[in-house]
Amino acid sequence: MLPERRSTLVVVPAFNEAETVEWVVRGILASGLDVLVIDDGSRDDTAAVARSAGASVVRLPMNLGVGGALRCGFRWALANGYDTAIQCDADGQHDPSELQRMLRVAQDNDAHLLVGTRFGSGDGFQATWLRRIPMRLLARIASRAAGREMSDASSGLRVIREPLLSEFARSYPVHYLGDTFEVLVLAGRRGYSVMETPVTMHERAGGVASAGPAASVRYLVRALLALGIGSSRQYTEFTAQPLTSPVSNSTGSPA
Repeated sequence: MLPERRSTLVVVPAFNEAETVEWVVRGILASGLDVLVIDDGSRDDTAAVARSAGASVVRLPMNLGVGGALRCGFRWALANGYDTAIQCDADGQHDPSELQRMLRVAQDNDAHLLVGTRFGSGDGFQATWLRRIPMRLLARIASRAAGREMSDASSGLRVIREPLLSEFARSYPVHYLGDTFEVLVLAGRRGYSVMETPVTMHERAGGVASAGPAASVRYLVRALLALGIGSSRQYTEFTAQPLTSPVSNSTGSPA
């Protein structure tokens, strides 16, 4: 029996985010949306705090990274009858009050992938030159792939709708920038509707970022090389599939 369709699930990948995940979960629930926290091998009380706040929780036995946690969340969403997922960080940077508006924008414009951009919201977001240069380069490449202007290719606040959700559940890059910039480029190249909308983003409210500026630049170079030569196995798997290829309910287990 197919699961009952339940519309939208907010997927929150979390690694050692016990300080902030309660605020995030309660904010999402207050907005009227269901929430799933993927505890990505945390060594703190992330899972317990998220569950106590009212979230559904999947605990991974080891740290897979954001991409692996998201793929698990997308599979869980499909297995439980959702046809839309919203990706949201657990560190407090993304404001849960933005999610319903983003969902309406995606639906009104029939967008398969809607990215929340930190630029253009009027809050005066500033980036250091070490971050600004690669961010502009990523945005330029993403704009060409999407066929429209994109300003924030590395944003992790996104709405993903069917049939793209099924493709992401089946094959989703797990390395750094694979879960943001590269999947945006690949979705655009595959003919999906990709767009963005301005949102307000905050500074990280707690915990420690997974990569510093220098590491981010190294990962950027690696991502550009992989895209240029097409050598990554994840890209080959993703682009070799038909435009629509729904995932079986049996893929609801963690990736």
